[in-house]
This record gives sequence, C-alpha cells and structure tokens, in this order.
Amino acid sequence: MKELKINNKSDKPDNIVLRDHILIEKSIEFEKGLPNFMKDYFIYLKGSVASSTRAAYLEDITFFCDYLVNESGLTDAKTIKELTIEDFKNIKARDVNLFLGDYCPRYYKEKENATIVYENNNRALARKKSSISTLFKFLYRNEQLPTNITDGFNPIKLPKPQPDAIKRLDIDEVMVMLEAVESGEGLTEKEKVYWNKTKLRDKAILALFVTYGLRLNELRELNISSFNFSRGEFKIYRKRGKEVLMPINKTCEAVVLDYINYERPNSDDLPDDVKDALFLSLQKKRLTAKAIRQLVKKYTSICMHTTRDKGYSPHKLRATAATSLIQSGFSIYDVKTLLDHDNVTTTQLYAAHKKNVKRDIVNNFEWLDENEEVSLEDIQKENSTD
Repeated sequence: MKELKINNKSDKPDNIVLRDHILIEKSIEFEKGLPNFMKDYFIYLKGSVASSTRAAYLEDITFFCDYLVNESGLTDAKTIKELTIEDFKNIKARDVNLFLGDYCPRYYKEKENATIVYENNNRALARKKSSISTLFKFLYRNEQLPTNITDGFNPIKLPKPQPDAIKRLDIDEVMVMLEAVESGEGLTEKEKVYWNKTKLRDKAILALFVTYGLRLNELRELNISSFNFSRGEFKIYRKRGKEVLMPINKTCEAVVLDYINYERPNSDDLPDDVKDALFLSLQKKRLTAKAIRQLVKKYTSICMHTTRDKGYSPHKLRATAATSLIQSGFSIYDVKTLLDHDNVTTTQLYAAHKKNVKRDIVNNFEWLDENEEVSLEDIQKENSTD
C-alpha cells in the first residue's frame, strides 16, 4: 500500500486536510456501490454539505438500498448497483414508513457463526429519515421522480431535552478536579506513574474543556500552530468545516505553554505527522478520542467521589462550561456564540440551571437603601403639603 503524502496549499493544517480526505474517500467508496442514476445527487451533496454529513447521508442511503434489494420485495434487482430510477418511482411513502418504523428499530444480520441484533433509537431513525428525505426531494427537484413522497413520511418524535437531565459539574467540583490533576490526589498508585509524565498535558486539556466548552474533536485536532500567543488567540475547526478564532485567557495560555515548554517532547524528536500536534500520548502519537474520554472520566470521577466508569464524558464538560458561564452572568446569546450552538434554545437549557434567577435579579436591584424606606404614612403627609 502506497504511503499517503499531503501536498497542502491551503491554510488548513495537515491533520485537518487528512481528516477531510478520509471522509471524502469514504464517500467515494459509498458512491461506487450506489446506482448510477444518483450521480447528480452525489454532485449536489459534494457542493452543499460538510464532508462528514455527506459520508453519513451516503451510508444511510446505502443501508436503505440494501434493504430494498434484500428485504423489501420492492425490486427485482440482485445488487444495490442494479437498482433503477423506475424502482424508485414505484416506492411509496408507506414503503419508507415501513422501513423506518418496522425494520430499522430492530433488525438482524447473519455474520459467520453468529446472528447480530441491531437496534436504533429515535434519534438514529430521525437521521436515517433525514438522509432518505434529501435523496427523494432531490430526485423530485431534478425531475427524475414525478412526485415528492416525503410529505407522507411519518414524523419521528424525539424526546425533548429536560434541563434537570443535563449532567454537568458544579463550580466547586471543577476546582476539585483541577486540584486533583495538579496534586495527583485521588489517583491510584498505578495512575500516579502515568500522571507524573502527563499532568501538565492533562491540566491543559481539562482547562480548555471547562473554559471554552470545546467538542472532543475540536480539542483533539489542536496543533501548536493553532495558537498565536502574541495576539492572544487560537484557531479551532468546528462542524461543517468552520474555522473559528478563540481568544485565549491568561489561565489557558499559562497551562498550554507549561505543557509545551516543560512536558511535551521537542518537535525535532517527533515523526513528521505529529511535529505540530499539540496533545500527544506517551507513545508520541496524537492523542486519540478514546484516550481523551478516559482521561476526562478519570478526573471527573475523582471530583464526584465515584468510580472511574461513572465519570463524565468530555461533552459533560461542555455542559459544565455553558452553565458556569451563565451562572457567572454571561447572556445566553454570548454563550451560544462561544459554544457554537445551532439554536439558542439549546443554550436556554443550560440557563434553566440557574435557579431563582428572577429572585436574584430583583434582590440585587433595590431602588431604595434599606435605611431610607418610605412608609405609606410618609407619602400621605407629603401629598397633604403639596
């Protein structure tokens, strides 16, 4: 197998270019196995959605086409590639509803000597519905199908997020967590062996999570070149390929520089593919998503006084950042911008954690000093003299 080399002429770092390349190659593989009449749809996806969304849609459509060929009885095609536009013209909304409502929630696949049971919750079903809907809507707009059947697709109800169900750390628990990574308190003797080699790295990771509410991959993909300390900012790559500059505060600047200067291996001693990577494993590789999750679970379990498997995920630190900022007085619109929420209603869920907010506002907004209270009798006397 030939070595993959990147000739990068863009302003994106090599690791982001490589990530996108992997997603694009995955999409191309799906396209090769799908029917030729979908070619215009492939071009539409390529120009209108993020690489990750494109790959996800094509995976779902491949799954739907496999169902058509092997489970539905709706076509005489023997393979997915043999499906025709005429087959799709015969598909009714009811057929898609049966796929989503009857087949997808629980289905079986025979693999070697075992039968594998697959289950999808409503969130997964909603994604599959979305993927299929984009295909049928496009084929209708592209004049390949005579009617738009998507209006007949059954709704899929998603549970409404409840503020009380949002798990996050309290501010005092965050302080205990950061103290644990500073001192090693709460770690086992075996964990302390590794902690002695990675404590500055771990502290920087946790500080960035609870300050900015970064998503796991946003943090994992950080490079040394992402940071411009002279300008007080760093760049992250968000969903849908968005590049965002974030201001860096003194705390995060200090912990990141401490890690780079005193613990991270010198870039000259590293392989070319990780010379710029910020967070490295002891094996001198870019830290994996799994390793970051385990790190976060370990330190959050210490501050919550629970077992390691009950520790929180990085996404819970994102929720922690949101609620902490709101409790510190920042508006939900400021927090929405910082965390890159698609909708302010998501941010409002975190705002609901600030209990007695109306009472706090009113109690801290007194018009009169408590020593200058005016009685009804005083008002009546003043009125009688006018």
